[in-house]
Amino acid sequence: MSESLADVIEVAGSELRFLRRLVGDAGENAWERLLEWFIDDWFRLDVLGLENIPADGPAVLVSNHSGAWGLDAFVLQKVLLRSLRRRLHVLAAPFVFRLPVLGPYAARKGGVPIDARAAMKRLGDGELVAVFPEGVAGLEKPFRDRYRLQPFSPGFAVAALHTGAPIVPVAVIGAEESSPKLGELPALARFLDLPYFPLTSPFPLPAKWLVSIGEPIEPPERPSGFGERSAAARRLCAEVQDTVQDMVERERERRDSLLR
Repeated sequence: MSESLADVIEVAGSELRFLRRLVGDAGENAWERLLEWFIDDWFRLDVLGLENIPADGPAVLVSNHSGAWGLDAFVLQKVLLRSLRRRLHVLAAPFVFRLPVLGPYAARKGGVPIDARAAMKRLGDGELVAVFPEGVAGLEKPFRDRYRLQPFSPGFAVAALHTGAPIVPVAVIGAEESSPKLGELPALARFLDLPYFPLTSPFPLPAKWLVSIGEPIEPPERPSGFGERSAAARRLCAEVQDTVQDMVERERERRDSLLR
């Protein structure tokens, strides 16, 4: 009797795992189709400067992070995969991989938890890595502060100095208007174990999106001393942040002119 019960439990467990995988695959496929619809029809996204991304070899794509829901990471990864046929490893906060559907999807598409060593390994393998150095702070900006970049974390600059990979600045315009942050719901964030939960439109608004990719910035030669390397990374980080901020301001005007 106990053996029969154990067999039943084992079969039931196998069927449950199969059903979970089936539901998970269906959810990921549905999200991919929705993402394509967002890009092509809802956001009417334009991409400029694809030729600035190396056809082969490593590069660090550094982008502003905006919009309350953080859709820009998924959009950028999807657009570049379609356009370049190159895998893009997006560094994401650990909580992203805990999200239902989106977490497994991000991992399957090359998402990597934020870790300088993981980024360096992929750059050393000649791959593309995308980072959003503002982190969650970029998403937490109120709508009145849209497109004002928050301080960049210098980890990407350290990785570029270590590997010699060029840095490609990226400006994403449109996310702030499609998911404007109007406030926060801290109690819900604590309940869901998230860094924050925005008060915003539950479904993205149909704002026009524009992705602009700038010319690569070559890192300087890596200094030998720790202090010199740290200072060089901070200078490189500041240079890239200024570049991305200038691009954001310029591309906002370009995007607005397209709508007139």
